[in-house]
Amino acid sequence: MNTILYKSTRGLEKNIESSKAILKGLAEDGGLFVPEQIPTFDITIEEMKQMSYQELAYEIMKLYFTDFTEDELKQCINKAYDSKFDTPEIAPLVKKDDVFYLELFHGSTIAFKDMALSILPHLMTTAAKKNNIKNDIVILTATSGDTGKAALAGFADVEGTQIIVFYPKEGVSHIQEKQMVTQKGDNTKVISIKGNFDDAQNGVKDILNDVELRKEMNEKGYQFSSANSINIGRLVPQIVYYVYSYVQLLKNEEIKPKEKINVVVPTGNFGNILAAYYAKQMGLPINRLICASNENKVLFDFFQTGTYDKNRDFVLTSSPSMDILISSNLERLIYLLTDQDAEETKALMESLKTSGKYVITSKMKEKINDFYGQFSSEEETSNTIKKVFETSDYLIDPHTAVGVNVYHKYMRETQDVTKTVVASTASPYKFTRSVMIALDEAYNEKSDFELVDIMAEKSQIKIPQAIEEIRNAQVLHDTVCESNQMKDTVKDILGL
Repeated sequence: MNTILYKSTRGLEKNIESSKAILKGLAEDGGLFVPEQIPTFDITIEEMKQMSYQELAYEIMKLYFTDFTEDELKQCINKAYDSKFDTPEIAPLVKKDDVFYLELFHGSTIAFKDMALSILPHLMTTAAKKNNIKNDIVILTATSGDTGKAALAGFADVEGTQIIVFYPKEGVSHIQEKQMVTQKGDNTKVISIKGNFDDAQNGVKDILNDVELRKEMNEKGYQFSSANSINIGRLVPQIVYYVYSYVQLLKNEEIKPKEKINVVVPTGNFGNILAAYYAKQMGLPINRLICASNENKVLFDFFQTGTYDKNRDFVLTSSPSMDILISSNLERLIYLLTDQDAEETKALMESLKTSGKYVITSKMKEKINDFYGQFSSEEETSNTIKKVFETSDYLIDPHTAVGVNVYHKYMRETQDVTKTVVASTASPYKFTRSVMIALDEAYNEKSDFELVDIMAEKSQIKIPQAIEEIRNAQVLHDTVCESNQMKDTVKDILGL
């Protein structure tokens, strides 16, 4: 099997083993780690049909994490994808009318982030042992709602780690906030910031890139890493579920061997759809990658024009995990579009930092025909939740609704009848108020947990354990800071 090494999209670091790339999270030059080449499948899709989710995960992850032994990787996978998920399938594919929903919310925090954040702590602690790391690893993470709780749940009380999560005070749903601020674990800290997700994400990146702070940390026995999707240890596990969904379509005889499918992904930070793109590059028969945005439609505009421009109003929507104007993972795609030209990638990212925008060349733009971008307005998203429930008797959350609405726009525009998988990224229970108001505005008078009970009655979907356990849980984290105080807050927590 080929050894896969990693390098920074901005050129400074090369020939990095996967375990080191996972531990670092972000490259020292501010770039993201990418494989020197994207591997291709070394088994057939026919062979994959016989495999469980865990077996398939091993076959894909071994191609990327080549310095992990078979035993190490299988242990990480088996510890991650266990009874924390409420179904043995891990990621069921559910057919409703003409849509296949890939349900990615059956983990312990009922959002798709569990798919990768259940395994990241195990990859990281294994990587630390492999590299004889004696420092405590401090996981520093910004969240627009879901990553935070999934990372907290994954790293809580994991020996040799601490986790600090920043989230925008007014930028997450009530349920998302309650999940985070009630998190137990001696090594967990949750801080809300006065600002939006981009402020939190920029603050985390600045702290991770602070050379002086890194030295100070090392002297005190700490080193930083990240659980955000900038970490390659987050991205690779996400490839698995797209392959799994294709295999399920084959098993269910919904498609013929080698038949292409479309994939719809509601996305803000671009990591989830990038994983589907990597799956396509590996040999998965994907036709179009349909990128679904909410009213923060910076990705839609990028695919339309070739200009990425964050200079616009930030909109708070009912799909807060996509309320993002700087899509960090897009840098990995940009790097591939430049034919892996680190200097050109770095220049574009510098332009984004200084002017808030960059423009790709016409040659680069020709290479993004794999992608189709579209967006859903708040009204359209709400109407889609109601329509899907009334016609399919299936309740979806606002992020999934963005995806479904964009899929229907794509169908009308292209007349493309290719079988399509929609990434269903969160349980409707995570966004109870938005979902129930979409069904009937009169529900706005009810409290959040009254709405939970009404949702259970109407949908006949069992209330997830993740919701029941926060119903009366005590708030354990109530720190608030300005976005420019994030570094000082981290230093206070660590006693620096």
